[in-house]
Amino acid sequence: MDTVFRDVRVLDGSGSPSYRADVALNGGRIAEIHRESDDGRRPGGARLVEGHGLALAPGFIDMHAHSDLALLRDPGHEAKAAQGVTLEVLGQDGLSYAPVDDRTLDEVRVQITGWNGGGPADTSVDFDWRTVGEYLDRLDHGFGGEGIAVNAAYLVPQGTVRMLAVGWDDRAATAGELARMKQLVAEGLEQGAVGMSSGLTYTPGMYAGDAELTELCRVVADHGGYYCPHHRSYGAGALDAYAEMIALTREAGCALHLAHATMNFGVNEGRAPELLALLDDALDAGADLSLDTYPYTPGCTTLAAMLPSWAGEGGPEAVLARLRDETTAARIRHAMEVAGADGCHGVPISWDTVEISGVCDPALAGYVGKTVARSAAERGEEPWATARRLLLDDRLGPTILQHIGHEDNVRRIMRHRVHTGGSDGILQGDKPHPRAYGTFPRYLGTYARELGVLSLEECVAHLTGRPAARLRLPDRGLVREGHRADLVLFDPETVAAGATFDAPRTPPVGIPHVLIDGRFVIENGRRTQTLAGRSVRRTPPVRG
Repeated sequence: MDTVFRDVRVLDGSGSPSYRADVALNGGRIAEIHRESDDGRRPGGARLVEGHGLALAPGFIDMHAHSDLALLRDPGHEAKAAQGVTLEVLGQDGLSYAPVDDRTLDEVRVQITGWNGGGPADTSVDFDWRTVGEYLDRLDHGFGGEGIAVNAAYLVPQGTVRMLAVGWDDRAATAGELARMKQLVAEGLEQGAVGMSSGLTYTPGMYAGDAELTELCRVVADHGGYYCPHHRSYGAGALDAYAEMIALTREAGCALHLAHATMNFGVNEGRAPELLALLDDALDAGADLSLDTYPYTPGCTTLAAMLPSWAGEGGPEAVLARLRDETTAARIRHAMEVAGADGCHGVPISWDTVEISGVCDPALAGYVGKTVARSAAERGEEPWATARRLLLDDRLGPTILQHIGHEDNVRRIMRHRVHTGGSDGILQGDKPHPRAYGTFPRYLGTYARELGVLSLEECVAHLTGRPAARLRLPDRGLVREGHRADLVLFDPETVAAGATFDAPRTPPVGIPHVLIDGRFVIENGRRTQTLAGRSVRRTPPVRG
């Protein structure tokens, strides 16, 4: 045997009671599991790691990650590796970097530079792919062919697909354009994507109607994938938006995974039970449904995402032109502050809840860590003037924390039977959301050990076995003989997120070892040089 973990507490990812065992690894797989109650034989190996109170669990699966470029830029990627994440799902919110052509690549690089960097001046990544398959190949051969820090799966981004086939027009797709989009989605799935994502409060994906989305979901269903929408509202129309996604995927016969399934803003305080009842009714009626959340109350996105959808028509340069025009800028302001823009989920924006977490231009760093309202007060101007200047000077680059969540909603939703964990972690900015560095140890330390919202066994299942089942990965997510040795050893008594809102990049504690394919990527709490991550591709189903 290559490695033996002796006398560890096994949390196997199924939610079943934990047990003590010796676990032996060989050739990147779990070779043997010897429980305390077995015949007493103990496996030997080239390396023995004593349990000393540690728990052994499957590697954590981040169901909502924004590491699309970070995995190609940062070989260590300790933001996720140190948390015990062994697989991330990329291509989220309908916007990513494949499939693209030269035009759309330039446009999407500008649009989501606040999420990932990668703007026009960023030369840290060579964008030498265009298709989904080429992007996945690039992940496999990252850093001189050695690979990447952790494994990665990919969702075909519907907004990018619409950008390719339709452009930035706010209108229904023609029959030819819809056929082209269906072809692009099918190609991405055939090249290994696990499903399709949407960002239905982000342009241009939000311009798609239900009929268009249903047709694309039929393609996803035909290929055995799932649909992962950031739906049309997490605010004033949240319950209707959830119901819309359930209905159209039921019509298409497609599995549904609801991204960062929160109930935010004052209009939704205390309304998690209504969402859960909606989900239970759909599940009882036969829906194939799951969701993910992060264990924090503030959200995180870009400042430009708060704009009304009509302001985004035509792409980033058109947005900047509208912001420069005084008359049009006044209309945008009214939509955001009075009417409630669809980009802000139908709720009039409160500038004292919008904190700047990052900017692309270092000259604007003085705004970071302050709310728009505070920066405006310091400058003796109205908040809109501050926000508008930031959007123009940073070319739509600012990222924000939005303090709009409710703790009771967070706790209730994370208990649900189809819940999984997702960080939604944006790694850019001087002061990013701590969820990028702390989501998984926070689940274990704060919500399982300290608050008892979930048992430790159930918490681990939410982060491992359940997401692996959604991704239809038959040999991951459980501690089972024959499964891949993607594993985490942590101390249940001390595991905790180090990241805070004041120090968001602080590493976690209590996670000494993380392995991918039986190779240590975190050893004794330190990052090794091992790059064991690869793309995880869905094998298309056999059609008959």
